[in-house]
Amino acid sequence: MSEHWSGPRYGKTIKVDNGLKARSKRGDIGATWWSRRFIDVLESFGMGGRLTRGRNYARQGQVLSLSLSTSMVIALVQGSRPTPYKARIAIKAFTTPEWQRIEHALAGQALYAAKLLAGEMPPDIETLFASLGLQLFPATSRELTMDCTCPDWEVPCKHLAATCYLLAESFDNDPFEIFAWRGRSREDLLERLRTLRGATRSAVVRDEAPPLTKCLDTFWQKQTATSLSLGDPTAVVRVDAVLDQLDGVPITVGGSDLVELLRPAYLALKPGD
Repeated sequence: MSEHWSGPRYGKTIKVDNGLKARSKRGDIGATWWSRRFIDVLESFGMGGRLTRGRNYARQGQVLSLSLSTSMVIALVQGSRPTPYKARIAIKAFTTPEWQRIEHALAGQALYAAKLLAGEMPPDIETLFASLGLQLFPATSRELTMDCTCPDWEVPCKHLAATCYLLAESFDNDPFEIFAWRGRSREDLLERLRTLRGATRSAVVRDEAPPLTKCLDTFWQKQTATSLSLGDPTAVVRVDAVLDQLDGVPITVGGSDLVELLRPAYLALKPGD
């Protein structure tokens, strides 16, 4: 007597009504250069069939949820079995010292902060990270750790691929999610940049010379290291001393050097004039 399997048969995908759907209906997924940079890594795996099925899953709304935290992205993906599969994608977060170096470098570039606040990733930000010996985007599959609870032993499976495609679209919406994945939330990063930028501006203000209107009474006083070393900060220099600071001026008038023609006029000035 032959046996017949009476349990549930798996194979046909269970459709989802309210899943997360990719905005892209055809062609490539990822509208910005930074999301495409991430997708390029995924597609470099060379698994065309699984990636195609994963892209279809993303467009059909088979991903039930997607959450991103430091180093880890977790998604629930509905497949052919009643229980959704859990797909996980991990990346190494930057260390605290590495983030300190990154923040100081970003704070030194006002345009970077302005671009990020406008929801854009600065186009040359990879150069900045490279100068620090770091990479913002994963360059190879070895930099990502992926696993899924489905029985497919290939990585990435279609559930992981669907997760990656939706993750790329989330990067389109908010480039700060890339930083959050690497260990720094939007709020913390912007607060650090504001603090560092503020400290820089304060230092510049402290080092600025006072305006001329505030120092007219001491303008003609000699402010050189020589006078200070002699303990005479009030020593008055000759009013024509400024002419001696000029490099040789190759101009003559009637055969006479221009600087020497100007000197009597300077000597005629008084400090109070």
